[in-house]
Amino acid sequence: MGGHSHWSTIKRHKGAQDAKRGKTFTRVIRDISIAARSGGDPDGNPALRQAIAKSKEVNMPADTVKRAIQRGTGELPGVQFEEFMLEGYGPGGTALLLEISTDKRNRVVAEIRNILNKNHGTMSEPGAVAWQFHKKGLLVIENATVTEEQLFELALEAGAEDVKQTPTGFEVISEPADFEAVKAAIEKAQIEPSLSELTFLAHNHIQLAGKDAEQALKLMDLLDENEDVAKVHANFEISDELMEKMVAEGA
Repeated sequence: MGGHSHWSTIKRHKGAQDAKRGKTFTRVIRDISIAARSGGDPDGNPALRQAIAKSKEVNMPADTVKRAIQRGTGELPGVQFEEFMLEGYGPGGTALLLEISTDKRNRVVAEIRNILNKNHGTMSEPGAVAWQFHKKGLLVIENATVTEEQLFELALEAGAEDVKQTPTGFEVISEPADFEAVKAAIEKAQIEPSLSELTFLAHNHIQLAGKDAEQALKLMDLLDENEDVAKVHANFEISDELMEKMVAEGA
């Protein structure tokens, strides 16, 4: 990434801290319940498999996972969550795409609008920002023993569309339909991804520095802390030095 880090990279650094604070539990439970609406058997439900895999990453008890699945399938009573997207702009013209999962749509829309307005951002109309992103399968490999040539050949043969080197390893990108096959091939080769998910990646990135970068990071944190925001996607990149400073400060 040429000495610069995208928001997706920053989130991975922050992920371990968030998991330790237990912030991800509520979101993972929601993901499991929502995925289970399409069936409670993970073998035939890729979204549920991904959600269960995430639950293992945050050390969620098996009983909690089971109850979340049962709420999704209707075996147990529970809140019904609605999924939708919100779009907006942040400091420096940053494009923002938010995945929302909530049982109170009007409340969360008002909350997100308020966060944006108070932090150098604005809410946009549906479609104004979404075109700048595309849904992809993403596998992050941070294994020092894996060579680029080895991973490139393995991933492309399994159906991946690209392998990109990062400061800490590699990103393997695929179409959503090929994601499961690519992941399986990599894991079969005894290479364990540090992250595997279906996500939205920006077509192009804008570079932020100085006050714009600091304000963007603050805004991302505030949006990410909202319990109804499942994921925040943005199209900016900042210097590795600023990212390291943020991580060191525990932001």
